[in-house]
Amino acid sequence: MKLTVLVDNNTLIDDEISFFGEPALSYYIEDGDAKVLFDTGYSDIFLKNAALRGVNLKNLTHVVLSHGHNDHTNGLAHLWQAVDTKDVTLITHPLAFRPKALPTGDIGAPYTEEEAARHMKLQLSREPVAITERLLYLGEIPRTNDFENKEPLGRIRLDNSWEDDFLPDDSALAYRGKNGLYIITGCSHCGICNIVEYTRTLTGVRKICGIIGGFHLLQEDRRLERTIDYLEENTDCALYPCHCVSLAAKFAMARRLPVREVGVGMQFIME
Repeated sequence: MKLTVLVDNNTLIDDEISFFGEPALSYYIEDGDAKVLFDTGYSDIFLKNAALRGVNLKNLTHVVLSHGHNDHTNGLAHLWQAVDTKDVTLITHPLAFRPKALPTGDIGAPYTEEEAARHMKLQLSREPVAITERLLYLGEIPRTNDFENKEPLGRIRLDNSWEDDFLPDDSALAYRGKNGLYIITGCSHCGICNIVEYTRTLTGVRKICGIIGGFHLLQEDRRLERTIDYLEENTDCALYPCHCVSLAAKFAMARRLPVREVGVGMQFIME
């Protein structure tokens, strides 16, 4: 499997290509015949970076949205304008298109489930979905750790009322490599350790070969410390925390864990 970073807060330093960055996330994943866009960022820059990197998004077979926040979903409308997506399958959680808000304003997807269904083959699932023999959408992640996802992030509109949003729609991808598992996350609002635990349960594979994506670790607090403890005890691999991980959190993690840099334009081979 090959993963290309199309959107991140940081960009690769390249003498020949000047990539675009924004506080968002989008990855392009190739696994055999499957061509998967995982999240779409805030804007249209994933399209620009794809062109710069030589990625042809006209060949997409799937789009996966990790959750319904606008820094992961806004770009989808730009994809509809640029590419014929009527035969592309869109996989996400059933709550990903519900309105979401902070006191400062809207943070949800800028379109409805019905709009998405008009442009793509919509597959809403709380359950895991096999994209290929080795690539798996995890669906709704059980919250088993006592130190993760304890506070809501904004509000979500369910039926006719607004409720605290604990991001049940937050999910991730897992790839079963030859020697173990690779985990690909959007923001890990549900908890990166919960994601690791659930991936192991679903696949029956214990070894983690790599993790890339947002870990949503912004403060030097008990959650960060417990997360580092867990990852140190349960993984022995390179970690690529990005997007929604603060510099202070990365420093704290790097003291005890093999943390690596991420930037737009980077490519990873996962075997």
